[in-house]
Amino acid sequence: MNASELIAARACQISARGHFDHKNLEPVPSPCISVCRMSPDRSHCEGCFRTLDEIRLWSRADSALRRAIWSALLQRAGIDTPP
Repeated sequence: MNASELIAARACQISARGHFDHKNLEPVPSPCISVCRMSPDRSHCEGCFRTLDEIRLWSRADSALRRAIWSALLQRAGIDTPP
């Protein structure tokens, strides 16, 4: 499985547990798939597709910002946000 397939699978798991629902009060899980390597141009992580700024923000981000980061990284990876 490549990184895009892994992050898509993670997004599906998280979506199935309702974490992308704005009404869900549980913390939105990290997109990290333990492939922590920056792209050659250093624009994003090759595993989770987050930028360095998004990675730095994650631990103190509220659920709304975490969902926005998920949306951005999925777009960056060319993956539709799961329903």
